[in-house]
Amino acid sequence: MLLIVSGGIAAYKALELVRLLRRANIAVTAVLTAAGARFVTPLSLQALTENRVYTDLWSLTDESEMGHIQLSRATDLVVVAPASADIMAAHAAGLAHDLATTLLLATDKPVLVAPAMNVRMWQHPATAANVATLATRGVRFVGPDEGEMACHEHGPGRLAEPAAILAAIETFFARSLLLAGRHVLVTAGPTQEPIDAVRVIANRSSGRQGYAIAAALAELGARVTLVSGPVFLPDPPGVVVQHVETAAQMLAACAHALPADAAVFAAAVADWRMAAPLPAKLKKSAGPPALDLVPTVDILATLCRPGPNRPGLTIGFAAETDDVVGRARAKRLAKGCDWLVANDVRPETGIMGGARNQIHLFTQDTEEHWPDLHKQEVARRLAQRIAAALGMTPGSRA
Repeated sequence: MLLIVSGGIAAYKALELVRLLRRANIAVTAVLTAAGARFVTPLSLQALTENRVYTDLWSLTDESEMGHIQLSRATDLVVVAPASADIMAAHAAGLAHDLATTLLLATDKPVLVAPAMNVRMWQHPATAANVATLATRGVRFVGPDEGEMACHEHGPGRLAEPAAILAAIETFFARSLLLAGRHVLVTAGPTQEPIDAVRVIANRSSGRQGYAIAAALAELGARVTLVSGPVFLPDPPGVVVQHVETAAQMLAACAHALPADAAVFAAAVADWRMAAPLPAKLKKSAGPPALDLVPTVDILATLCRPGPNRPGLTIGFAAETDDVVGRARAKRLAKGCDWLVANDVRPETGIMGGARNQIHLFTQDTEEHWPDLHKQEVARRLAQRIAAALGMTPGSRA
């Protein structure tokens, strides 16, 4: 793992954290910020990590081969401990003014942050906003604790104890093995069915929930294929992404990705398409056109049919505006999927395109009604459920 030590009196605890990590046989490479070096030295970190300590973005030796990129990628986990208010603000804003912040911007690996700062700084609205921004991007947090601080104030803001940070790191590595050797297919985003050369029929979908699910599955060690309709989201790290536009293209890409141990069909597939899309743009002056519509392919029902390539576990999604539970029960049976995730997407819920979700999970035997959560947390919980259902033994169909 890569350990970033930023400024603050709590930096001295990073040395104890490294000692615990090495005792747990976790390899550590350390990056020390200029402010962090006011409290601990590169030599002490180097002695404990038994690896070189990095401090300078502008090192000619390191940067001759784009060292900051290599550092950001050649790791399984990035941990910032302690994480000052400054480095968290820079990370949230996407700034890259030193080696540590450049690494955080360049990495495609999971990030765990252990904040440490004065209670007023932790409770400031700016810090709260930065924490919320980072959380929506999948950054994990451990702490801060509450107690007496070096400034003699009392409250939340103390760095979590090294043992607690170690436990969070060990939990990450334990979970990262749950889906090792498994292949999971995920669909996300809308499909767009052309009417003419410029107009389309589509469903509203940001793709956020499907992309978060793909990322959460990859964090658990799965080989993930994400088939995505048009969205404005970056590809999740560690995921193979196939970009498509129409329902037919999405079905073809899914079929090509099979076999899979599990499939999560989170895409909002358009229900209708033009029987014969027009090659040129319809002119407004011609008046409202009569559209000859036919159903699109039913991706969920098609891939849930019994057969040699049917995924071992199939999970459908249902976006409803009324009778959510009743319609979800009926859809699971009609489509033949093993599980179905349903949510209420009426405009007043803010779920469609928003950062949060409230789902109902239906299986053959159970019905669960989850609380309102960040879509990343929904994804992590669902990924854990998938891992439990598939078992912890690597599959032979990966």
